[in-house]
Amino acid sequence: MARRYFGTDGIRGLANSHPMTSEVALKVGMAAGTLFQNGAHRHRVVIGKDTRLSGYMLEAALMSGFTAVGMDVFLLGPMPTPAISMLTRSLRADLGVMISASHNRFDDNGIKLFDPDGFKLSDDMERQIEELIEADTSSLLVPSDRIGRATRVESAQERYIEFAKRTLPKNLRFDGLRIVIDCANGAAYKVAPEALWELGAEVIKIGVDPNGRNINHKCGSTSPEALVEKVREVRADIGIALDGDADRVVIVDEKGQIVDGDQLMAVIAESWHRRGKLAAGGIVATVMSNLGLERYLKGIGLSLARTPVGDRYVVEHMRKHGFNVGGEQSGHIVLSDFSTTGDGLVSALQVLAVAVASGKPVSEVCQRFERLPQVLKNVRYSAGKPLEDNRVRLAIEGAKAKLGDTGRLVIRPSGTEPVIRVMAEGDDETLVIAVVGDICDAVRAAAQAG
Repeated sequence: MARRYFGTDGIRGLANSHPMTSEVALKVGMAAGTLFQNGAHRHRVVIGKDTRLSGYMLEAALMSGFTAVGMDVFLLGPMPTPAISMLTRSLRADLGVMISASHNRFDDNGIKLFDPDGFKLSDDMERQIEELIEADTSSLLVPSDRIGRATRVESAQERYIEFAKRTLPKNLRFDGLRIVIDCANGAAYKVAPEALWELGAEVIKIGVDPNGRNINHKCGSTSPEALVEKVREVRADIGIALDGDADRVVIVDEKGQIVDGDQLMAVIAESWHRRGKLAAGGIVATVMSNLGLERYLKGIGLSLARTPVGDRYVVEHMRKHGFNVGGEQSGHIVLSDFSTTGDGLVSALQVLAVAVASGKPVSEVCQRFERLPQVLKNVRYSAGKPLEDNRVRLAIEGAKAKLGDTGRLVIRPSGTEPVIRVMAEGDDETLVIAVVGDICDAVRAAAQAG
């Protein structure tokens, strides 16, 4: 059966439009709640959200669906996605739910589901949920004496803060560091600044005034310009930018230079390798990670395994082959010693730990390799399948021939929006720009013709 609701990262779409409606959320709660009940004990689900206006609507609908099929609901309020994964395990819940569209605009929203071990659901489990959604959900209702209860967990923030702090080496603190934290007006607007302050840092906060509509707006990891400006203004030692649900991080060094996820993975991998903590002799990244990272790791005796774009594919490869560090260039970094999903705050703490231990400025710690020229462009389309057009195929073949062995080409459709992403990298920047332009032109022509 073709997937009607789930994409590459849960269910996502424009709020109050299919599938991001209260009706669908209600049915998701009923379907998922039914599938994750095993045994006669009281079953429980934890629900967290980011700061989007539509989160209230979807939270209430999901809560209604879960309680209607007999599950007890623990409401956590605004919390990072990795906190939901962690608290699902900590509270021995049967299921975890995060209401978020991550780094997207406020008018989008999404539903991410986690199994009892804190991992995102398998394709097979998502298909089973879709089948139940499409069927008669009234048959899932429990008798009135088995309806679930809903409880708000007041200690959720403190639990996550303590968890994040415990990922650091014993007795390591950030006293004397001036840190600017940009929380994207999102899910971590309370917990991230508090964790850094408790670790001894002087904390300057931006992006901590959510109003339901300003999440990710000119702030956070996808728009770090405000953070760069603030770091320079206050002469901070480091800037940390999270995205709307805090599973991504981008660093800004003391010079105002942006450090992406590839550099951060290199820092963490080398540090863990030296301390004997790195598993499987390397890390896992996606096809979008810079070739410079691969060359750097090879130079220090480490490998780079590549997967398709999407943190779920990174995590799947890590679990199957025993890696404990993986992630994406976007700053979505998975450290499986601590978490089952990306955690922007914990990743930033690991980088800070390296800087503190070395006594060097962040600019020296985080610039591990020279990035190869890499160009990424997005081409939006309204209908059809532009990648199947012959003009696009010919443009791609021509680009591969021109790049040869000196570069890489990655063309893929977005899993969350009608966009074709065209990326190329290589030693010759002029050539890289040219081949990306050629392919984008072909995609636009195909989209207009279709």
